[in-house]
Amino acid sequence: MDRRTFLSATLLGATTLAAAPFVTRAQAQAADPAKLRVALLPDENASTIIQNAQPLKVYLEGRLKKDVELIVTTDYSSMIEAMRFGRIEIAYFGPLSYVLAKQRAPGIEPFAVGVAKGSPTYKGVIVVQADGPVKTIADIRGKMVGFGDAASTSSHLIPRALLARNGLVGERDYKFVHLGAHDAVARSVQAGQVQAGGLSQEIFAALVARGTIDGAKVKVLAESDPIPNYPMVMQGTLAPALKDAIRASFLEMKDAAILKTFRAEGFAATDDRAYDILRETAQVLNLDLSKVKG
Repeated sequence: MDRRTFLSATLLGATTLAAAPFVTRAQAQAADPAKLRVALLPDENASTIIQNAQPLKVYLEGRLKKDVELIVTTDYSSMIEAMRFGRIEIAYFGPLSYVLAKQRAPGIEPFAVGVAKGSPTYKGVIVVQADGPVKTIADIRGKMVGFGDAASTSSHLIPRALLARNGLVGERDYKFVHLGAHDAVARSVQAGQVQAGGLSQEIFAALVARGTIDGAKVKVLAESDPIPNYPMVMQGTLAPALKDAIRASFLEMKDAAILKTFRAEGFAATDDRAYDILRETAQVLNLDLSKVKG
């Protein structure tokens, strides 16, 4: 090796070694952050969600020995983008919003699913005014229907599919409007602003139990087939040991006060394949998921 080649090789090596610690530190910080940002699904009032989830924060900080920040984004779209750009480490997604997030951030990993009444599934419902004009699904023809967020499973995709299976196609057979959170849908039905609305069966029951919705004024007209429940999802770039600890924290969660945040009795392991049914349902509706705002 001549003197010029030797000097070039030496300088290249020095440059590589100088850059390596910076890259390694940045990667290490992303893989094992001092603080974990946990996003909860924005399906109800944000302040109520944060308040009710304080036991979760305390539990995770104790289990993971890290600071935990609870986040409720303004809507499903901003939650998906936060996951995509690494602004949150863990997220509690709706099934469809998870599928949309997976399209935009293929490396994210679903790892746990809520179990309620012994099952990792739930249902969507279509609700109407108890004394209103809609008595059967057929009566929805020509009416206004309220859905939640466009990226919501039980408040958009599933009730819309239920109507389609009964021969009612949105914009052709009925008009519809997206109202955001599930509670907004139920309130709009009760107020007569829409003649029918789609939302989660569990959330509707909770709204009635709390008195937010008058169960004598709003009733369930129809319910869907079982849907895979809401998944907990984490960034795939997290350190393996941290991912194991996060997974164990949820699968071993037993405290009813904490589980109430998720309307669940516990968590079971899950993976991406469990949500193929949502992709198939979108195909039935000829719904291009890449064009769903999220």
